[in-house]
Amino acid sequence: MLAINVNGETREIDAPDDMPLLWALRDMLQLNGAKYGCGVGLCGACTVHVDGEAVRSCMVSASSVAGREVTTIEGLDPAGDHRVQQAWRELNVPQCGYCQSGQIMQAAALLAENPQPSDEEILEAMSGNVCRCGCYQRIVDAVRHASTGI
Repeated sequence: MLAINVNGETREIDAPDDMPLLWALRDMLQLNGAKYGCGVGLCGACTVHVDGEAVRSCMVSASSVAGREVTTIEGLDPAGDHRVQQAWRELNVPQCGYCQSGQIMQAAALLAENPQPSDEEILEAMSGNVCRCGCYQRIVDAVRHASTGI
């Protein structure tokens, strides 16, 4: 059995050491916010936080996060009221929505590290997250809104 701390709660799972964290979250813990996109860490749909850092959960094993704090979109703010989530709603960011949990988790990690990033810093931090619908300008606007309120 493997004990991992997810969203502030220690959970035990019976998983092979090399199982990707994404599958442990989705298939074993029923936390379906992180999405499978590419499986090679290039799209960002599976982004979660590990000790506050944005990571691609398809690229890290569940066993590698033992003793660390994992936060998924479900645990970012259980009421959905994190300032990034609020900005996403206020600016009506998503189109299809598939990538949005990864986008939000990446943006939340950026703002935790840099509370008032420039547009260039936002673009750089968000560049690894792909939006198939092309909502990039709305994403940048929402990150800026979450950081400044405007």
